[in-house]
Amino acid sequence: MAAEFLTFGAEGILTRVASLAEQELSLLWGFKGELTTLRDSLFKLEAMLRDAQHLQVRGERVEMWVKDLEGIAHEADDVLDEYEYELLRRKVEIQNQIKKKVLNFFSRHNPIAFRRKMAHKIKNINASLANLKNEAASIGLVDRSTLVNATSHDIGGLDRETVSNFDQDEKYIVGRKEVASDIVTTLINSGKNQENCLSVMAIVGMGGLGKTTLAKSVYNNPEIGRHFDQKIWVCVSAPFEVKKILSEILECLKPEKAGIKGKATICENLQEDLKGKTYLLVLDDVWNDDRNKWDDLMSCLLNATSTKASKILVTTRNVSVSSIVQTLPTCVLGKLSEDECWCILKYKAFLDTSVVLTEDQERIGREIAKTCAGVPLVAKVLGNMMRSQDIDGWRSILESRIWDLPEGEERILSVLKLSFDKLKSPYLKQCFAYCSMFVKDFEIEKDDLIQLWMAQGLLYPSPPNRRNLEMEDIGNEYFNILLNNSFFQDVEKDWYGNITSCKMHDLVHDLAELVSKTKSNDSNETRHMAHIPTSVLQGVLERGAHKLRSLFLNVEVLGDFLLNFRGLRVLKLYEADIEELPIAIGKLKHLRYLDVSYTKIKALPKSIGKLYNLQTLRMEGGNLEEFPKELQNLINLRHIYFYPHGMKFPAGMGRLTNLRTLQYFTVGKETGRGIEELARLNLLKGLLCIYNLERVRDGEEAMKAKLVKKTNISKLKFQWAGDRSSITNDEEVLEGLQPHPSKLEFLEFFNFMGDKCPSWIMSSSFPVLKRLKIYNARNLTEWLESGIVVFPCLEELVLRIVIN
Repeated sequence: MAAEFLTFGAEGILTRVASLAEQELSLLWGFKGELTTLRDSLFKLEAMLRDAQHLQVRGERVEMWVKDLEGIAHEADDVLDEYEYELLRRKVEIQNQIKKKVLNFFSRHNPIAFRRKMAHKIKNINASLANLKNEAASIGLVDRSTLVNATSHDIGGLDRETVSNFDQDEKYIVGRKEVASDIVTTLINSGKNQENCLSVMAIVGMGGLGKTTLAKSVYNNPEIGRHFDQKIWVCVSAPFEVKKILSEILECLKPEKAGIKGKATICENLQEDLKGKTYLLVLDDVWNDDRNKWDDLMSCLLNATSTKASKILVTTRNVSVSSIVQTLPTCVLGKLSEDECWCILKYKAFLDTSVVLTEDQERIGREIAKTCAGVPLVAKVLGNMMRSQDIDGWRSILESRIWDLPEGEERILSVLKLSFDKLKSPYLKQCFAYCSMFVKDFEIEKDDLIQLWMAQGLLYPSPPNRRNLEMEDIGNEYFNILLNNSFFQDVEKDWYGNITSCKMHDLVHDLAELVSKTKSNDSNETRHMAHIPTSVLQGVLERGAHKLRSLFLNVEVLGDFLLNFRGLRVLKLYEADIEELPIAIGKLKHLRYLDVSYTKIKALPKSIGKLYNLQTLRMEGGNLEEFPKELQNLINLRHIYFYPHGMKFPAGMGRLTNLRTLQYFTVGKETGRGIEELARLNLLKGLLCIYNLERVRDGEEAMKAKLVKKTNISKLKFQWAGDRSSITNDEEVLEGLQPHPSKLEFLEFFNFMGDKCPSWIMSSSFPVLKRLKIYNARNLTEWLESGIVVFPCLEELVLRIVIN
């Protein structure tokens, strides 16, 4: 089955590298000709790749061709990235005022020699691409860009048309009776007194949870039959065509009217057949999230409907679909319990719920029920398999992965694969596949996941019509799409209602593993590896370490073997039992993400300052005591995480002008640690806590932080030391720390000992401020008299006074 998912990874890296090559042409490199050839070759091969995507029978030669193309594209990506690294290195040298041109010319950084080296590498890549282009014709691949995509509406090759009648295996419904009863009650009782009303209810859940079966249970409920004059069942699937849906509604009402072509004529007939009647319309398996199409359908139905209140019941996997269609509360379908899965298994295995099982059958059967992960479809498939097996066969089922079972794989995978196929972008598919790096049931931090995607280049480039989007914005959109399509579940939110983490259903995780091929730890083609034993790591070192892009590692010692992983974009050492990073870390030119959180590391090596491509640095919850001054060379850094208490705050943070995340800033007395370091960090987002404000001399110095220019700060905390012997300038300093009001939702003060509130509290509107907290203040009188209540969105106000 893995071959079915072969092309999206190649398409993603190919598109990105072609786009990079096109952009870099404007830099007038010394090897512009070779770069132009590279760009043109990539665009042509991209068209042939689209042909490979649509071949009904690919064959081994096509699969090998796609893998070779993906490998060469990765090589090209490394070469272009190496050049970008060199540009960043030189920028840092200029900033550090290293201008020894003669020495530089004869050093390993000789720019002429470097350009010649790059040109040679790109020339070799072009030769490989030319060979692939010639080979494409021999295996039947053509330029797909000029052909009509005849299969644009194919979403997996599975016949998804459903009917309203129960199949034999749907008659025994487990765990949904109460839900079905609630839906029936809602459909019957809502909108009783409303004229010309068409209420809509949605059932939402991942594939295989039994949405269609639940809808059938509602549809065939006797109370529904008594309440509604007509019942109509339409399986929508994709594409969402309004005229086709209307035609199927008419055919359901009057089969003899099937085949009417015109939309207007169909609507006229619907109006005639529904006049004075109320109906329940079930639209099963809806994927459309285009509000205009839905509004068109509703308009036609409202014009055709009776004067009585009719209802529509929609089943969908996509939360965004339900948000468009619903007028009644959504039914979010949950997982079944292990006992409920066991009931289904038992029924399917014996077709008799009263059968008495042996002790071994009961024990093994219940263990199999756990593997169903609460999905009734899996329970049905495995139950069918158990029917023809003896107890040893049951043990075999228990010990196998669901994807390894030939009878179960096709049906289960085809249901889940529909959601995967509907992801429109190859980058989005790669983002989903990358989630397989986490172990099952792991609580995935949203921002961390987006930063991992970013490090792999999956959030670049921006859509052509939205060039102003940052990578983090695209990542947030991708996360929401995956969440809305039921790939994520069990979300956790912070105090402000923002999603902070999620989990993946076990079966969805299995699908991610399947499409990513990350479990092929012994394969030379592996790009991402996680949670691997030392014995396997040694094998990787001997074969294809240079190809690896991600490494999640938990070891006790990190040696110079890191030099073997020169292509790494991600190195995650979270909770690794290590005490230091080797100097060799500085050789990982392509590294964009480094996580050493919850390790025993006390100090980072100076070589960390050579990771010019680094975007994310995580060092939370550990023993870190200080940073090297070379940290200020990381001019591409966008996110840095650490807890400042008990450590010496890094100097020169003001040079890191690409920072979006700097949650904590401790004002120091030394050069490079003053509050003016915040001046140029105008891209900061989210939370910013500023400590030791008693070290700020006066209001003029406070203004050097230029907080008013940081338009994306949403949570701001000011803190002075609480054990000060003298207090002279708190009011003046706070006056100079005026923030930008547009997005500020949370404002907090600790140990402010002034008597007057700053003027900007009064003069700025703070239109979205929800929480204002003032702890350990000396005098709150003026704060209370200042009209704090004028903040239009204020939800929480905390004032705590110090009593002398």
